[in-house]
Amino acid sequence: MSTAAISAPSAAAPRADYLFLAISILATAVLVALVLLDGQKASAALIVGGFGLGVAFLKAEFSYTASWRRFLTRGEAGGLLGGLIVIAIAAIAVVPVAALWQGYGGAIAPLGPSLIVGALVFGVGMQLGNGCGSGTLYTVGGGSGRMLVTLAFFVIGSVFGSLSLPTFLAMGGLDPVLASDYLGPWGGLVATLASLAVAAAIMIAVARKRGANYKPSRNYIVGGIVIGLLCVFVFFAGGHPWSVTFGYTVWGAKIFQALGYDFSQAAFWQWAGPKHALAESVLSDTSSLTDFGMIFGAMAAAAATKRYANAPWPPLGSLLAAAVGGLLMGWGARLGFGCNIGAFVGGVASGSLHGWVWFAMALVGSLVGIRLRPLFGLSRE
Repeated sequence: MSTAAISAPSAAAPRADYLFLAISILATAVLVALVLLDGQKASAALIVGGFGLGVAFLKAEFSYTASWRRFLTRGEAGGLLGGLIVIAIAAIAVVPVAALWQGYGGAIAPLGPSLIVGALVFGVGMQLGNGCGSGTLYTVGGGSGRMLVTLAFFVIGSVFGSLSLPTFLAMGGLDPVLASDYLGPWGGLVATLASLAVAAAIMIAVARKRGANYKPSRNYIVGGIVIGLLCVFVFFAGGHPWSVTFGYTVWGAKIFQALGYDFSQAAFWQWAGPKHALAESVLSDTSSLTDFGMIFGAMAAAAATKRYANAPWPPLGSLLAAAVGGLLMGWGARLGFGCNIGAFVGGVASGSLHGWVWFAMALVGSLVGIRLRPLFGLSRE
């Protein structure tokens, strides 16, 4: 056998893409340097935390969208249980700290038409877009061209959602229901963990009844633990639970504003938080910082193991589903106070009832979205 034959790599062996690996690391370093030069140590931590989340999601292939679809079509509960691991770990920090320490707060929201409609629409969109808020970020970072389409329309839909939210809030509803307000910080934590245990028991019962697997894979267990710990890190760095989609709304509004759109008469953009975010740099927005970090973290993880962005573009029907799904998710996320991360993970981990309401309605919406997938040439499974 020749020396060339011995040294030649296998055709099936993965090849690192060092150019994109270098780009992702350099871009992250530049962002960290920029915020540190401005004295924003917490912002630097958020970028690093987002980078870690991007790596963790991509390496664990941790997908809320796919796991929800497997549960609804086949009864498999392992992915959903992996998601509950994330929430349980985050809740251990968020519930008591938000109640006891000044400068920290939970993800809370009122219960009303806005939450219900937003979560329902988001659920439809995520099954068509084939990703949720976090899923869209890490798959874009991982080099998916299709998900670039989803992200672009997600951003556009978020702006439309910001213009619709005040109208839906005017319809009324119930004030936020927070476990720690009724049971104290530690009682609230016990109630939150108990609600997760009940949800897990229901998921396992459904899986058993349908003869499906209910045990989380190693990826979902390890990924759930790592992502949960990173959620805690981001919470302490930012002062509130990890959120994703507000960053999309800010990006979209800044683009629309640059194109000449005037938001001075839009109620949402006159509220203190959004008004400040629109006026200041995106590097002052905590959601944007973790979003950027997550994209570059996923890019680094993908480029370290394979040729980057080497897959062919999908057919037109799939791209159309990505666009429609992105629009629906963007609009729904703003009305529903977030996505799987900001509303569900952050809400439940804060002991807020709206997180469970969001989950229930988004699950129904996902069922609708799954039934619509064949119209775009996508499999229901």
